[in-house]
Amino acid sequence: MLTISQLAATAGVTVRTVRHYHHIGLMPEPERDASGYRRYSAQAAVDLIRIRTLADAGVPLVRIDALLHAQPAEFAAAITDIDAELQRKIDQLTEYRGRIAELAVGERLVLPPEVVAILNRMRDLGVSEQRVRLERDSWILMQALDPHVMPQRIREKNAGFDDPETLRLYLACDQSVDWNPHDPRLDQLIDDLDAWEIEHERDGSQPGYLKLVSSRISEASPAWQRIVDALAHRADRRRTAGRKRTR
Repeated sequence: MLTISQLAATAGVTVRTVRHYHHIGLMPEPERDASGYRRYSAQAAVDLIRIRTLADAGVPLVRIDALLHAQPAEFAAAITDIDAELQRKIDQLTEYRGRIAELAVGERLVLPPEVVAILNRMRDLGVSEQRVRLERDSWILMQALDPHVMPQRIREKNAGFDDPETLRLYLACDQSVDWNPHDPRLDQLIDDLDAWEIEHERDGSQPGYLKLVSSRISEASPAWQRIVDALAHRADRRRTAGRKRTR
């Protein structure tokens, strides 16, 4: 007869595991003997080894009891069913692993290839990773909130990078991220950006997702906040003046 410690050692499990099997009804718990100990038979050791073997093979504990008492044909059918379930889990985990691998280049997970190409083009042009991330987030918001404008914005963005003046201003804004908001260089940059908006007939009005992007840009840099605020103020003044002239 074996003590619970000896039984556990025989099957290569812990005493705690044996007690858990008792708790869930997988193994009967013997009565205590006159000395107050529970004693286990050789059959209990055999049953515990079988339970451990099935559990190690991935058989759910809730199904082990039925397998222990199954006839050969029933056992084979149950094992086939369990194997199929394990294969489904393996397939699901393989899919998860693939998606996790894609997270290393997360832009491809949520954005179309044309936008990913724009982000990579920005990196090739020397745009900071901080600005690339902000650009990525703006595309994500656009895709969620205003998807029908995506093709047009993709064309406009590529055309902007093809235009020397637009590219110069974009890179200048990127370089100004760490400037003091009172740096006199910002005055000229704001003037140049305002002139660009006038030339391209931009009135400063923004759809909802661009307002969110502007908010994020402002939070990222005090200098950028000054640029955004100044351009918005100038655009507002032009709209007000235009309304007065039409009265």
